[in-house]
Amino acid sequence: MKFLSVCSGIEAASVAWKPLGWKAVGFSEIEPFPSAVLAHHYPDVPNHGDMTALPSRILAGEVEAPDLFCGGTPCQAFSVAGLRKSLDDARGNLSLIFCDIADAIDFVRLGDGDNPCIVFWENVPVVLSTKDNAFGCFVAGLAGEDEPIQPAGQKWTDAGVVLGPQRAVAWRTLDAQYFGLAQRRRRVFVVASARDGVDPAQVLLEWDGVRR
Repeated sequence: MKFLSVCSGIEAASVAWKPLGWKAVGFSEIEPFPSAVLAHHYPDVPNHGDMTALPSRILAGEVEAPDLFCGGTPCQAFSVAGLRKSLDDARGNLSLIFCDIADAIDFVRLGDGDNPCIVFWENVPVVLSTKDNAFGCFVAGLAGEDEPIQPAGQKWTDAGVVLGPQRAVAWRTLDAQYFGLAQRRRRVFVVASARDGVDPAQVLLEWDGVRR
């Protein structure tokens, strides 16, 4: 499994997926310190820098269109520390660029006769409760809807599924304290794909009923 990571930081994805044999084919990081860390630990993996340039570079064949696309776009735009400007903050708008990158990857892959990519994204839980429905805009972008998706109730729940014309999208809020980390760290995880045999709901969700 080859993957492209954006907002790579010091690259948690590569550390997590190394035991599975998955290989990064590209990073996207602009900050000097994490970029230096990436260059030191992964000298053979190109750092493509600014993620806003990736859609056009992927379509032009300059950047590989991999099996899996992952990233955690900046959370500051959705957090109290960032004044919760959401999509009015350029950092918040990177979540929509993230959707454009996924679309570019799938366009190239389908043109080459390959399966669509699998998309993985994470962010802070407050993204579910912004006044401008940022999460609905993001999920709509991944699902292929023309208008922002509205939550079924008054707000987005901690888990759910959207089946759109372009991709199936599932999300779930998980807390790292239940996965071996000695601290509470809640994050929203999103998995999306149009690939046959890949059901994002089966990846993230657990069903109430069990078989005998």
